[in-house]
Amino acid sequence: MTKEDVDFEVQAALAWHDDNVNATIATLLEDIRHLRQQLVLTERAMSRGMTRGWKPMLERR
Repeated sequence: MTKEDVDFEVQAALAWHDDNVNATIATLLEDIRHLRQQLVLTERAMSRGMTRGWKPMLERR
């Protein structure tokens, strides 16, 4: 992903929230929280054999 792509996504997120930076950040934090919960549920539901030993991680490496 290029810097221009990231800049475009940032501008799109801000535009969605009428350029309200706090609302944009709050929504992104809520999205992160939701996705982490989904990852935990997925980790509990899937078997190791299904992914050949791969295990999802909450933190980025």
